[in-house]
Amino acid sequence: MQSTARSSTLQGYLAALGTVVLWAGFVLVSRLGGQSALTGWDIVALRLGTASLFLLPFSLSIPRSVWLDHRLWALMLTGGLLFLTLVYAGLTRAPAAHGGILLSGCQPFLVTALAWLVLGAKPDKERLGGLVAIALGVACVAFPQFSGLHEGPSTVLGDALLLSASTAWALYSVLVRKWVFGPWLLTRVVALGSAAIYLPIYALFLPKNLGAASTSMLVFQGLFQGLGPTIAAMILFLRAVTLLGPQRTGAIVAVVPALVGIGAVVLLGEPLTGWLVAGLALATTGAWLASRPAVSR
Repeated sequence: MQSTARSSTLQGYLAALGTVVLWAGFVLVSRLGGQSALTGWDIVALRLGTASLFLLPFSLSIPRSVWLDHRLWALMLTGGLLFLTLVYAGLTRAPAAHGGILLSGCQPFLVTALAWLVLGAKPDKERLGGLVAIALGVACVAFPQFSGLHEGPSTVLGDALLLSASTAWALYSVLVRKWVFGPWLLTRVVALGSAAIYLPIYALFLPKNLGAASTSMLVFQGLFQGLGPTIAAMILFLRAVTLLGPQRTGAIVAVVPALVGIGAVVLLGEPLTGWLVAGLALATTGAWLASRPAVSR
């Protein structure tokens, strides 16, 4: 019995680790794509096209009534089209380390605020310290942009797009909690529905630069974006939550901003300023604090 429990716990930690790697990889790979000849529109198309090709054979049995559910369309628009277009546009204009803070680090803050607004779930006092730390971390990233300390092109527009994308994902997370759809159904419907809307518009109207990118970059972006964050990360995250619980899983996933910051320096050659180090440290610590179980009294 004890051996089985240890095995389940180990599996949970491995699943959580896989989630962290894929979520951090999502930001870094997206930033890499943004630095290539590809446009943000191209990367969205590669992600949705690849995911749809994989998921379509598993989706033919979805009843017609599901596709007519307005709640699923709302989730598709917020967690699919809106999030993807904003995040990829943001990562063409802002460093990956900013994405780690504004996408992953801000989630506890934004989800708590929106859950309070939409669900009436008032945060407990134990979470407030973590949320304050996250806000200070974001302030550390923003301060150089508005104080004249930043060198090089402004990242204000990119940061604004990333924060908007993070807000869209937080709203999606809160609505999922409110409406309680199964994760496998959501994965398929959000990906396929988003592709059905986006790909024709992309093909007919949006700027493309696929021909200027290398074949290896196209394949890499398509496979990683379409299968990694879209499908594998969802399965691993839910597995971790099942085996470890949501609080412990959330605390582990809170290291994503720090991992992205390190990866951005090592893999992408991005500069690591004192303000950015402070922002990463505060956002990571705040996300961990905000994800801890409430203290029982």
